[in-house]
Amino acid sequence: MKRHLVSATVLTLAAAVALAGCSASASDSSGAAGSTTGTDDSLSSVLESGTLTIGTEGTYRPFSYHADGSGDLTGYDVEVATAVADQLGVKAKFEETQWDAIFAGLEAGRFDTIANQVSITPEREAAYAFSAPYTYSTGVIVVPSDNTSITSFDSLNGKTTAQSLTSNWYTLATESGATVQSVEGWAQSVALVEQGRVDATVNDKLTYLDYKKQTGASGLKIAAETTDRSESAFAFAQGGTALADAVTDALATLSADGTLAAISDTYFGADVSK
Repeated sequence: MKRHLVSATVLTLAAAVALAGCSASASDSSGAAGSTTGTDDSLSSVLESGTLTIGTEGTYRPFSYHADGSGDLTGYDVEVATAVADQLGVKAKFEETQWDAIFAGLEAGRFDTIANQVSITPEREAAYAFSAPYTYSTGVIVVPSDNTSITSFDSLNGKTTAQSLTSNWYTLATESGATVQSVEGWAQSVALVEQGRVDATVNDKLTYLDYKKQTGASGLKIAAETTDRSESAFAFAQGGTALADAVTDALATLSADGTLAAISDTYFGADVSK
């Protein structure tokens, strides 16, 4: 990850300009200060500007999307990020960006953080700073409600599941011994399960909970779930530890007062924040 290198003198002379540029300039100043003097002004820049600028897709339901396709930006991540900004005493400003360009936008200082279900991985931890997670999820086997033969991943052996061939759930299903029927995504796979044309589908628990919240999914159930959980958090540019820590503190407060649980229930009918 490349950062702009500027001297402390230049930073001093350009302070007013940097503040006028809001989060984009503030992020660049943060990275530069961190690389030349060891100072992390990621938090102070946000507090001084009064705005936390957040990168998000805006097309990723139920996390970040426009209500009715063209309404206000909403979603689980959007509400959590707005609550975090409120805890910091600043306004939340969202910059909608395609996923393929979202990390480049963070590195370029277009926004202070990303709130878009960014999973914490060793590779990303080496390149970015992260807050504490605000979303946890497992992999689940979804079957018809009356199915009693599938109770674990081992029991998928010899069964047929519907999976996208490019997903990690396809790998998990085949490693469990399932025969896979190829589909384009969740909508097709769950339809095949409901129609009784396949035995099951393996997918992310959040996807299932969202579907259940929207439709009721009265004919479906979770037969088993993975012990490993994915964790999603706010991502920050390297050198943004002060802001990451402040967001972590804000999340702790929002968890303790029930705000995260309430937002989770709105979108998933369950608490996915812990």
